[in-house]
Amino acid sequence: MTTYPTIVQVVLDATDIRTLAEFYRELFGLEYRPGDEPQNGEKDWLVLRSGSGVPLAFQQVDALPAATWPEGPIPQQLHLDTTVPDVTELDVQHERALALGARLLHDRSDDLEEPLRVYADPAGHPFCIFVG
Repeated sequence: MTTYPTIVQVVLDATDIRTLAEFYRELFGLEYRPGDEPQNGEKDWLVLRSGSGVPLAFQQVDALPAATWPEGPIPQQLHLDTTVPDVTELDVQHERALALGARLLHDRSDDLEEPLRVYADPAGHPFCIFVG
């Protein structure tokens, strides 16, 4: 029987990991790994967890070119796909994402087969919210 590696977490690079971690903490309702909370000072690595799902980690870097997708020379490189149950919730999460600092990159919310929107987080990483 073959064994395979297990995905432990998804890691996002950022020049300001606390701001990016706070964005995703609010957007997804995640919690900091013990010791990574804001009152514990500046760090170069943070982890957010939930009761289920893959944790998100954030690694501090000095510079990071923002993705220019869907046009331009810098591709997405990595993006997060997230789902909501229906178009009403897609609209609710759209407003939340924008209020938290996301930038809308692509709007296909009127697609009857798979309504979705693509955003950039505050560090420029693309992520999708779609009806699944």
